[in-house]
Amino acid sequence: MNTPMSYRPRDRAGLPQALGALALLGGLFAALPSIAQEPLAVPAHAVIGVQARHLQPEDWVRRLSAPDRLLLDTRGVAAQNEQMWQRDRHVHDLQRLPAELTRADVRAWLDPLSSAPTRTLYDDKGRDITREQLAGFVANAALDAIPTRAPARYGLVVHRADLRTFPTREHVFSSKDDTDIDRFQESALFPGTPVVIAHTSADGAWYFVVSPLYAAWIERRHVGEGAREMVFGYGAGPSALVVTGATARTVYNPEEPGLSALQLDMGVRVPVLADWPADKPVNGQHPYTSHVIQLPVRRDDGTLALLPALLPRTADVAPDYLPYTPANLLRQSFKFLGERYGWGHRYDSRDCSGFVSEVYRSMGIILPRNTSAQAVSPALERIGFDAGDSHEKRLEVLRSLQVGDLVYIPGHVMMVIGHDNGTTYTIHDTTGITYRGADGRVVRTTLNSVAVTPLEPLLFNSEQSTVDRITAIQRIRPQGAP
Repeated sequence: MNTPMSYRPRDRAGLPQALGALALLGGLFAALPSIAQEPLAVPAHAVIGVQARHLQPEDWVRRLSAPDRLLLDTRGVAAQNEQMWQRDRHVHDLQRLPAELTRADVRAWLDPLSSAPTRTLYDDKGRDITREQLAGFVANAALDAIPTRAPARYGLVVHRADLRTFPTREHVFSSKDDTDIDRFQESALFPGTPVVIAHTSADGAWYFVVSPLYAAWIERRHVGEGAREMVFGYGAGPSALVVTGATARTVYNPEEPGLSALQLDMGVRVPVLADWPADKPVNGQHPYTSHVIQLPVRRDDGTLALLPALLPRTADVAPDYLPYTPANLLRQSFKFLGERYGWGHRYDSRDCSGFVSEVYRSMGIILPRNTSAQAVSPALERIGFDAGDSHEKRLEVLRSLQVGDLVYIPGHVMMVIGHDNGTTYTIHDTTGITYRGADGRVVRTTLNSVAVTPLEPLLFNSEQSTVDRITAIQRIRPQGAP
């Protein structure tokens, strides 16, 4: 996520100093040419160095010598994901969790979220959040009611839904005049996501759930509870569709509201009912202009049902995850260009780490949810920096980067899309950029969107360059691949 420091120490509030060294690059530095960079122009839109052509994915695709080169085949992607499940503590293989959860299990997930913040917070009207309100949020988490042992319960998410720090819809902010970053917003889950239901709030309106990438509170109305076999069997068949657009929506229908105009985000995989009779209506509509897919719904009693829905044939979907190629990385990332920045997936959009996660997910590749976890993941090919690394050494590394490489600074991630005239360009979901103008003054340009920017001229703050605050580069490649 892309944000100032959080109100309490936590995983995503900043990155630890990077481990490792630049020895991973061997003798690459000596082989690289010295590139003289001219000062970048500042167009009328005030985003330094960005011309209209830079906003076209095909401009970057054309620069590649092998844009359709397969970086990992299907088996390679599966092996990469298995490494992620096994080696990264930030992801959860739900099927390997115990069938019975202990109080210690649940508290290990809950405790990082359950302490009341100590700094002053404000509501969306600029009023102080009182100590009594904070105590109420903590009380609704009902930590004392967690049983010593209880069977694990299972469910599927039925609607795009927020994941929250506490079981409350109250939005809280660090300042009175900035209501974009809700400090209780953790992430979001999408239809069809499996969850383990670990706990229920005191008011009964919330579940604390463990999903493959995150553990937090979700409104109970967004989860259909079912048997383990039903939940983990969903989507296991061979016939499916993967959303390859930024979003897709099911067809509106008045008969099954839970499946009407339902948003599906990039990388969501839904089963296709391949044996559905070609002339049999779905929710009162003939299916020949649509794909007949299966989606989960929550019945009035809270139980899970799997029902047919229509997804228009005009939707940007594919019969499987896209091949993992440089061209697909570029084209998929640019499908989000201009989307509003949404901290923790607010505004039906996403933030910096959610953005890169969903681009890679459209190719079937799993990344941890937050920047702090992504930047140190042991399952990725990592180039680490420490405070002693010189500016020039960092620039040399930037010149070696490839399409899709992920660049991390404290609290933020950028995806490399290529180089132009010796400058590294990235696409990222950002609140804004800072740079020094031709007169030497610091310029701050608010973006609040997925944007293309150069990297080298950016400032981390009024005194430090962004280059000097890079903590790590992460690359999803076979070990030893160029």
